[in-house]
Amino acid sequence: MTRVEIVDVGPRDGLQNDDKILTPEVRAELCDRLSAAGVPRVEAASFVNPRLVPQMAGAEEVMAGLKRGPDTTYAGLVLNERGYERAVEAGVDEVRYAFPVTETFAKRNQNTTVAQGTALAGRLVERARLDGVRVSVTLIVAFGCPFEGRVEPKVVLDLAGKVAESAPDEIVLADTIGVGVPSQVEELVAGVLGHGVTVGCHFHDTRNTGIANAVAAVAAGATVLDASIAGTGGCPFAPRATGNIATEDLVYLLHGMGHETGIDLAALIEVAEWFSGQLGKELPGQVYKVGDFVPMPG
Repeated sequence: MTRVEIVDVGPRDGLQNDDKILTPEVRAELCDRLSAAGVPRVEAASFVNPRLVPQMAGAEEVMAGLKRGPDTTYAGLVLNERGYERAVEAGVDEVRYAFPVTETFAKRNQNTTVAQGTALAGRLVERARLDGVRVSVTLIVAFGCPFEGRVEPKVVLDLAGKVAESAPDEIVLADTIGVGVPSQVEELVAGVLGHGVTVGCHFHDTRNTGIANAVAAVAAGATVLDASIAGTGGCPFAPRATGNIATEDLVYLLHGMGHETGIDLAALIEVAEWFSGQLGKELPGQVYKVGDFVPMPG
């Protein structure tokens, strides 16, 4: 079985659409707790306009407040060059640039076009190489758009090919509104792998297909999976989008299948319980409510 690298996006995607706004100090503590549980990569902050996404205000304070576990890579999401500059100045280890594959979502999400987003991906990869930081590129709404509907695989694969020319550390396929199914995942992952890049996937569980899609992604060759602690998440610009697949649910599944993640599931469950208390509500994740179990003989 393979090693699957988990990126917990809870401090960013998990909180950006929540009614409760957590302070930068609490968000930094969430990152620290995830790191202590062995999560290898944490999306710590989003360097976007705080007037548009107030939940993400204070990104620099989050980064400054981290204890910086030596085995954890701390990433920042960016949507434009100003966000990139803020992220690098704040000391991120990795920049995660994201842009949509449909024109309507590109206009609504970041006031750009698909062509402009693609061109910017190349520029940011070049800048990241000079600045000595990791860089990944996420293709938003790669499995379907809330405004334009079905997205043809050829559109996604053509864009991935253009992005791959600049050689980012990975290309991430995002099912932003949770409409993808395993057969679609297999086709896109295999196609992007054909461009010679590492492939990651980012699944929302809006229609209860997220975990099935994660299994399909790994089987097809994806080695990086985004997930959000306790299944939190959502996009302010995507109507009815719900949370990501829960990190602890995904880790339970992968460990049961024999894959390695390097994450301490018991510690991760404690993080989910703590996080639920911080938000003051029961969260969508399942495993943190019922605990671990050994699904097969050792």
